[in-house]
Amino acid sequence: MRNHARILLAGLALSAIPAAAVAQNAPCGGDFSAWRDAMVAEARAAGVGNAGLSALSSARIDPEVLKRDRAQGVFTLDFATFARRLISQNRMDVGRSKLKQYASTFQKARSEYGVAPEVITAFWGLETDFGGYQGDFNTLNSIATLAHDCRRPELFRPQLISLARLIDLGVVPRDITGAWAGEIGQVQVLPDDYLTKGRDGDGDGQIKLKTSSPDAIMTAANFLQSLGWRANEPWLIEVKVPAEMEWYDTGLHESLPVSEWKARGVMPRSGSLPDSAESHLLIPMGRKGPAFIAYPNFKVFLEWNQSLTYVLTAAYFATRLGGAPIFDEGNPEPGLNQTQMKALQRGLTADGFDVGEIDGILGAGTRDAVREEQRRLGMPADAWPTVKLLNAL
Repeated sequence: MRNHARILLAGLALSAIPAAAVAQNAPCGGDFSAWRDAMVAEARAAGVGNAGLSALSSARIDPEVLKRDRAQGVFTLDFATFARRLISQNRMDVGRSKLKQYASTFQKARSEYGVAPEVITAFWGLETDFGGYQGDFNTLNSIATLAHDCRRPELFRPQLISLARLIDLGVVPRDITGAWAGEIGQVQVLPDDYLTKGRDGDGDGQIKLKTSSPDAIMTAANFLQSLGWRANEPWLIEVKVPAEMEWYDTGLHESLPVSEWKARGVMPRSGSLPDSAESHLLIPMGRKGPAFIAYPNFKVFLEWNQSLTYVLTAAYFATRLGGAPIFDEGNPEPGLNQTQMKALQRGLTADGFDVGEIDGILGAGTRDAVREEQRRLGMPADAWPTVKLLNAL
């Protein structure tokens, strides 16, 4: 267990250094070689040894990483299409098989961290197809590229120091590979989470998130608990909604007690709808599409990933692994294609709304703006953009 202890101690040492202090001397952009030299100096000051510093000195820009970062087109899909594409029957079957194969590890994870096995399994399946494909990007180059880039340097610069530390400790090789955005292993965690949340699930004294499924399961459970997971509580339940109600209150911007949603005519599609003082009614494709009550644990999914479409798919996948039926797609009004969505975003921006980048993706800012414009125009304010709304702007 000595390697396990070393990882935990390293993580504690790193977490004591403020992220701003770690990256303050290396402004984004500019000459990469000079920037890399500054990062090496910062890593040395943070206590990284020669092996890690040597690896960091060899980092280079990967243009393909920047290309992927700028073109995440999969998130232009609506929830139903996205969920159907990601949750295949084969993925369901393999997920159920993994729950049985690693039942004892899942039970240990639930006992220690309170996280439901199907939640871990859903992330495991969606992130890497249960370890089958973990990405083939050089992790050092990926993180260095994103740390040098000016879009999200505050996220990736500290990760570069953490990766150098992992390499220096011998926990991962300097040529380790993973996802284009720097995530490592079967459940795709960033280097700092590897350091601070990594757990030895198979008892061999090491934490091998690429090759050990028990390590990956225990690490995911620890990570999810650290994000605020509440034991023995639901996360998502499919519901039926009435034909008419106050749609403006739906979405993540408004939280109401479950009892209030029930009073408004919201009912579980199957089973029961446990009470909670805090819940959200999610209608990702508008009032005529699928509907879900999201409980406080749903916020943990959003901490894992910022895309509502992705996390709703992950949360729904977990309910399916737990025995829930396939969701009722309903009969939603046709949505917008990417070109139309960009036109809508430009119109909303012209009206004074902050929708972020004009990218054709229905993100949180666009949903909020759509809801407000629908209410202003006397339309059902369900945050689902349609051609009718586009034409009304």
